[in-house]
Amino acid sequence: MTGTAQQTPSTARPSEVEVHSLDVTHVHGDAYTVEVRGHQLLVDQPTQAGGTDTAPTPTELFAASLATCVAFYAGRYLKRHGLHHAGLRVHAEFAMSTDRPARVGSVRVVISLPPALSEQRRAALLAVASHCTVHNTLHEPPEVSVELEP
Repeated sequence: MTGTAQQTPSTARPSEVEVHSLDVTHVHGDAYTVEVRGHQLLVDQPTQAGGTDTAPTPTELFAASLATCVAFYAGRYLKRHGLHHAGLRVHAEFAMSTDRPARVGSVRVVISLPPALSEQRRAALLAVASHCTVHNTLHEPPEVSVELEP
């Protein structure tokens, strides 16, 4: 048996990544439903873009995803420190890029906090909220593939 190396089985297993899924189905015109964990969302386009304006656009949901993630992290910070949520609000604005490819060019997220929050707590909350999962994903983009079903 010269030339063969003895193999020792590894006891360490690679960590498995949980895969989340959702399904998008055409409803009518430019409207689609999104099904996620038993919840349904609707997306559409404004009438001036050919839709029926029955729901937000996918791009609006993108900005909403960031804003709600920031709000969630801010809320969890407040809860963890025994502080009240009253007055917590998040406002988001986005602008489309003026060049190609079509994409969001900028997003501004503003957090309105409960009035009694100290400057130290405000800074700490901002640090936590600005590292929400969606914001982190925008800074470290995921690998994305778009494929056709065989």
